[in-house]
Amino acid sequence: MSVPMPQHAYVDGQYMAIRDATVPIEDRGLQFADSIYEVCAVLNGRLLDWPAHLQRMRRNLSALFIPLSHSDAALGQIARRLIAGSRATDGLLYIQVSRGSARRDHGFPGVVHPRLMMTMRRFDFHQRAGQQARGVSVMSIPDQRWGRVDIKTTNLLANVLAKQDARAAGHFEAWFVAEDGTVREGGSTNAWIVRGGTLHTHPLSAHILPGIARDSLIRLARAAQIPVVEAPFSLDDAKGADEALLTSTTAPLLPVVSIDGQPVGNGTPGPVAARLASLVADEIHRQTGWRSR
Repeated sequence: MSVPMPQHAYVDGQYMAIRDATVPIEDRGLQFADSIYEVCAVLNGRLLDWPAHLQRMRRNLSALFIPLSHSDAALGQIARRLIAGSRATDGLLYIQVSRGSARRDHGFPGVVHPRLMMTMRRFDFHQRAGQQARGVSVMSIPDQRWGRVDIKTTNLLANVLAKQDARAAGHFEAWFVAEDGTVREGGSTNAWIVRGGTLHTHPLSAHILPGIARDSLIRLARAAQIPVVEAPFSLDDAKGADEALLTSTTAPLLPVVSIDGQPVGNGTPGPVAARLASLVADEIHRQTGWRSR
């Protein structure tokens, strides 16, 4: 009988099994969502896009005035120890930094001791091969999130409800739509469409998360001479597009073949999405040596 691999966690200088990891009841991340997080893919035992994740994490910490003292080198050392200890070749490294614990009060505490937490869990990226071949469906939902979703905080209730609505309706993802009909992004993904061979996605703003996979895809597409336009597009534009797709750390790229039950294009993954998926796969291999079976 096989022995399950351990699931590892790090909390404030201590390594332990995830089941044993806890935080105090007055942790501000727990009580106020006063915390930020990152999720980084681990493939073939190596971190994908690690410098970009660290850079975004530093930006988000600065936006919330959370003074984490750990250096990038120290964070990398903790991450790699968790990866090695988990004995998982492929997985997801989760990082969360809260402002710390203090008597419950909305204002910042006078003395701040930020709390650093990390976990490493196995994740089967090979499952995405079938989804890439078939494509996935999404549904639209009104965007009722707070006004600074560009900061990757743990304030994710609207995302949780959107993802649950999508799951209950049999869809892979929900796309947030503004009052003017603009598609912003998904519950945990960035949204894209293809029209006339040109790739379109919402521009960076306070209304979308600056996805690491998003930034990578723009760079890869432009290097391959695939035109990219960062401009708002409507839900009607998406439903009438030649192709649609989504990206995220866990996806990393999946074709969208229907929106609200309406086929996109001919209802099957298109050639531009296939080309982009190949570029993403090559970049993953370049960084980590990983290939899908």
